[in-house]
Amino acid sequence: MKKSFIAFSFLLFSAVTSNLSAQIKKQATNTPADMVNVFVGSSGDHGQMSPAASAPFSMLSIGPQTYPNLHMGYEHKAKVFLGFTHNRFEGVGCQGSGGNILIKPFLGDDAKACILNKSTESAGPGYYNVSFDNHIAVKVAVDKNSGIESYTFPQGKKGFYIDLSHTLANRFVAEEHTFGNNEITGWVDSRTTCNVGTYRVYYCIKFNQPVTFVPGDEHKLTATIANNLQQVRVNVAVSSVDVEHAKASVTKQSIEQLKVQSSAAWNQVLSRIKVKGNPEREKLFYSMLYRTVQSPYVVSESDGSFRATDGSLQKTKDSVYNGWAIWDNYRTQLPLLSILYPDRYKSITTSVANLYRFGKKDYATKHEPSNTVRTEHAIVVLLDAYRKGYPVDFAAIADSLKADVDKLDFSHPDKALESSYDTWAFSQILSIMGKTELSNQYKQKALAYKEYWNKDFKDVTKNDVDRVSARGLYQGTIWQYRWFVPFDIKGLTELIGGQKEYIRQLDQFFDNDYYNHANEPDIQVPYMYNASAEPWKSQAMVHKYAVDTVVQYYFNDNSRGIDPFVDVIYQNKPDTYVRTMDDDAGAMSAWFVFAATGISPACVGWPVYYLNVPLFKQVTFAWPGGKTFNITVPNYVEGRKYIQSVTLNGKKLNRNWLTQQEIMQGGTLVITAADKPNEQFGVSEQWVSGIEMK
Repeated sequence: MKKSFIAFSFLLFSAVTSNLSAQIKKQATNTPADMVNVFVGSSGDHGQMSPAASAPFSMLSIGPQTYPNLHMGYEHKAKVFLGFTHNRFEGVGCQGSGGNILIKPFLGDDAKACILNKSTESAGPGYYNVSFDNHIAVKVAVDKNSGIESYTFPQGKKGFYIDLSHTLANRFVAEEHTFGNNEITGWVDSRTTCNVGTYRVYYCIKFNQPVTFVPGDEHKLTATIANNLQQVRVNVAVSSVDVEHAKASVTKQSIEQLKVQSSAAWNQVLSRIKVKGNPEREKLFYSMLYRTVQSPYVVSESDGSFRATDGSLQKTKDSVYNGWAIWDNYRTQLPLLSILYPDRYKSITTSVANLYRFGKKDYATKHEPSNTVRTEHAIVVLLDAYRKGYPVDFAAIADSLKADVDKLDFSHPDKALESSYDTWAFSQILSIMGKTELSNQYKQKALAYKEYWNKDFKDVTKNDVDRVSARGLYQGTIWQYRWFVPFDIKGLTELIGGQKEYIRQLDQFFDNDYYNHANEPDIQVPYMYNASAEPWKSQAMVHKYAVDTVVQYYFNDNSRGIDPFVDVIYQNKPDTYVRTMDDDAGAMSAWFVFAATGISPACVGWPVYYLNVPLFKQVTFAWPGGKTFNITVPNYVEGRKYIQSVTLNGKKLNRNWLTQQEIMQGGTLVITAADKPNEQFGVSEQWVSGIEMK
């Protein structure tokens, strides 16, 4: 009896310890990178994202090219693959951007006749794997500007088809290449996003097996290999500086080592925010955070060399970034980076300022060091960075800033409001520089937005106010653009007719589903109740558009559909988002990240963030050195979306906002949630933007 008991106890102990070991192992591998679903937004016209293997802030992005050719070059449901390309600007418009250097593995004598039908597929941050029904299998890993493509072939004739002129939607311009010992080196020039400017990529493609290069059609070639070879490794590295730097970046590591290294880099970046709550929502959160840190790209080399936007070769002791989508993401993604990565954001700020030193266009120059989109509102970004404590040498670029502001376009209603925002930012910069008289001149010019607003936006009874592109608007309606005065909500409230009318018209806007979360023109509007006597309505709106079912009538093909989108916008699946909605280089994913953490920018240009109930019980911002900022909701319940009370570092907070400094210095914010609005909270000590004349 005693022996049986001992044996039973031993078996029980073994089972418990085995289960515990499995749990510990599971916890050890449950890192932020493990929770990322890289296939989010990769199907249909939903986000324009791809599962390409990439590294944080790196311009090398190796991903599958599928048939038919869609916005991001990849369709999750597609079966036929055309090969693999080596850069993509995630989530942008104009039918996508990037797609340089197509490499297609093939069997037999004719590359075009070889069809690659997907059999299995898997991917995560930094890697991508696929196998085809003809028994070719491909594994890809990327870290920084170096990547490995490992190809497994069956016996028989085989090779690689290489198209050096391939792009997605942006036009190919020119290329030069040189054959070496089992390698190709050279450069490719392509148009930037929307075919406005031109960027150049230097590259090195190196095979680990003997290959024979056979020229084909112009800018195309094949590389054949021995029939008996079954494993071929292709190293690919890129640079924005020159071929020599690309060759120097070719890794000597194995693909598994590179994958581990890339995963570590991703975990380091993604772990700046730690969330605790619904496990499925955690996965969605890190998938969205992953999207926010794809760009801008580091374009400088380790020796400090970089190409400026005028094409000149420069040297620096800093890191230099390029690849901007500022019009899209200056109100969400860039402010998020300013909190999470202060070490990087200092360099990002300097890189934005450098646009005014070396050449800045609203879209792109003829000598971009990487693919890019557009730079409108860069001046607002610089003001915002300065007020958050990032150094900006305004004196060195003052003349260029003035020249940029003096040529702003006020010819359309939306342009008038957007240009007024930049003009206001310049007036603030002049004030910082001590140029009070000139500052007041530009403040007066910014205040002229009121004339434009009264002319086109005051009257919402006209029959075109909910029509996309009415009166020459770019990507929105009169209803959506009329709220775009983030720098002077006090003045906007007066124009509307006072606070009661301001609230009534916001109610009308949302009650009639005039809001469009598929694009950026009005993404700040859910927060605008915070500048009123009913801030609790913003708490409800942020929660609604982050996690609840919504109705959306507007789409990015410039239509107000009769068949609305009725669903949850942010979901952990390939066809997430509203149809036709672009992520726009992290703009929309960063909106969700902010909503999930409980803070969101009040007005870019001021270091202020409005509060809402987080989507998790606990959120922790964690920076190197051990400093943390903790946001906790002790009575968190799913769907409990109103703020009852707030304490900051143990002291009661009556206001519904925080400053950048309060966040960055660390501490603890406790938000007590409620099922019903606390109509007293956030009313007595409000932060509302306005223009003051000296």
